[in-house]
Amino acid sequence: MRQVIDSLIIETRGQGLFDFTARLRHFVRDSGIETGLATVFVRHTSCSLLIQENADPDVQTDLSGFFRRLVPEGMDWLVHTTEGPDDMPAHIKAALTQTSIGIPVSGGHPVLGTWQGLYLFEHRRRPHQREVVLHLIGE
Repeated sequence: MRQVIDSLIIETRGQGLFDFTARLRHFVRDSGIETGLATVFVRHTSCSLLIQENADPDVQTDLSGFFRRLVPEGMDWLVHTTEGPDDMPAHIKAALTQTSIGIPVSGGHPVLGTWQGLYLFEHRRRPHQREVVLHLIGE
């Protein structure tokens, strides 16, 4: 059994989904591991990870709109407001989604469906540099 770990920086431009499927594919390919499990983990509390459709950009638009309506800014009952009106809603959105995803690896490739992509889901309005850790275990 072998293990490989690396991290990457994803530059966001504010709220939205940022596809980094190709970077995961390169990581798995370069590892030389044929069969195993890739774990993807984001080291932040105001963004999250998603596996989502990568064919129609309307899916991303609708997901972003849904989460803006589900957890809007300006909820006057929030206590944590020192980092701006988008910060606590971003933490709530991250709590409703996920910060870690496991993806099987077979034949030296991540086992994703035809229309699936791996995304960082940025919940803050301003651009950020987000660190994502990639860990692969297998043989």
